[in-house]
Amino acid sequence: MKATNWLTGTSLSITAVLVMPLCIVAFSLFSIDTQLWSHLLNTVFAEYVTNSLILAISVGLGSIVIGSYLAYIMVNYRFIGHRVLSWLILLPLAMPAYIIAYTYTGLLDFTGPVQSTLRQLFSLERGEYWFWDVRSLSGAIIMMILVFYPYVYILARTAFSEQSSSFEQVSALAKRTRWQHIRQVALPLARPAILTGASLAMMEALADYGTVAYFGVSTFSTGIFRTWFGMGDIQGAAQLSTVLCMFVLVLLVIEKRSRKDAQQYQTSLNKKLRAKKTSGVKGIVLCLLCLLPVLFGFVIPFTQLLIWSINYADIGDWPAFFDVVKNSFTLALMGAVIIVIIALIVSYAKRMQLNKIRTHNGLSDKFSPKSVSASERILSLGYALPGIVIAVGVLILSGWFDQNINRLTMTWFDYRPGLILSGGLGALLIAYSIRFVSVALQNTETGMARIPNKVDNAALSLQGSAWTMLRRIHIPMLSGSLISASLLVFVDILKELPATLVLRPFNFNTLAVRAFELASDERLIDAALPAISIVLVGLIPVILLTRQLNKLSA
Repeated sequence: MKATNWLTGTSLSITAVLVMPLCIVAFSLFSIDTQLWSHLLNTVFAEYVTNSLILAISVGLGSIVIGSYLAYIMVNYRFIGHRVLSWLILLPLAMPAYIIAYTYTGLLDFTGPVQSTLRQLFSLERGEYWFWDVRSLSGAIIMMILVFYPYVYILARTAFSEQSSSFEQVSALAKRTRWQHIRQVALPLARPAILTGASLAMMEALADYGTVAYFGVSTFSTGIFRTWFGMGDIQGAAQLSTVLCMFVLVLLVIEKRSRKDAQQYQTSLNKKLRAKKTSGVKGIVLCLLCLLPVLFGFVIPFTQLLIWSINYADIGDWPAFFDVVKNSFTLALMGAVIIVIIALIVSYAKRMQLNKIRTHNGLSDKFSPKSVSASERILSLGYALPGIVIAVGVLILSGWFDQNINRLTMTWFDYRPGLILSGGLGALLIAYSIRFVSVALQNTETGMARIPNKVDNAALSLQGSAWTMLRRIHIPMLSGSLISASLLVFVDILKELPATLVLRPFNFNTLAVRAFELASDERLIDAALPAISIVLVGLIPVILLTRQLNKLSA
């Protein structure tokens, strides 16, 4: 097989392997257990649907409100603290929703410092006053809004910054007030970007497991886990996963439509807006408005985690903690390397096919360019799927694989190797690859696009093969993109909870799983150190993203 065909075939084979678990989940609908579904429909299914919809829609609306006003203020005004806030606003992205949930529970629970202080100040006893219960559906909604609003902010800020100053001039000539201009002109133009960000926030809300499980809120993600481990019915869990995927599919359609509309409303060819310098009381008010989400979404929970982590120094089991750190970093490093290699192969195969680049052996038409593009698009959908859904599919597939391998080895060699995929890290790495390969693909695709085709043509004129070009030319030129992709995937794996919780080998803990287990046992101080470790590592891509946004808006 020619080099290009072999490369493309490898790309398509990888895609087929990674898609198989999702196909298994989808096909589970054809073998519905009527007794199970009758039980679910009569008991908890309506609650799963209602809570999931309320959660997703509320998080989307809350993220729209906070992300949109932050983006508009940061683009259109310059005030005291503006430069610092441009870095701080994205910090909640480093705080996973389940970690902020533990932190605010410790702060606002009956025995926490807030209620304890109120009882002391007003001489109150239990039952003599009302206080909001953070462990509720409303609590889960607020926790998620505080960490997911940056999805809207990032896209809305770009949309607002690309709007032409001529729109404001026309509004002024029409004697529209500032609020009328925002409502009638600025927001409608930015609406596609805002809806895209809201769709991403809603998908994250549907995918969340740690927050809703800790707060005791029944959603599809917790229902899948209960059906699987509580009822011992993995087929029923797969069917619930399929229903959850339908919700995600609707959001994906909305997101795709929004991106299409965003291209139609592009206005960056005109003169961009010039931010207005604001001082005095108005400048202070704008600063406080921008500071509030950062304060509640990062500063307060991070400070509390830091205090608890300091206390952990006196009571902690440091050897056990370092074992968890080693496990987490080893797993994240392995996953990052595998996923970036997959993304590199897929992106390079797409480049070779779509650009019709010919090796010295010639380019065969055995694989069409459309098949390679379709492969890349399919892999890009993985990030939108909840980790618990992917875990269900991977476990079914790996269990089937292990059973058949053991059956064959017993027949041929009278030897049973045991659990090969499902008993080790193999299943977990497959799940990570499905979930996070799209993150790496975004970086490798962008890096490939920056390399002109004439570089490939020059190399091919020297009788170079496709693999030689990749090794000697593209990889060195893609070094920055590959490092960025590795870093982003590393952090995402470090934060991933549901897939890791389900597929990890026996007695194998990561920082995310350990924090969840300790918090579930109400050992919040013990959970603080693994939690703050995740947050600190998560700050790295947030800082890189902030630098990129500041460059674009400069």
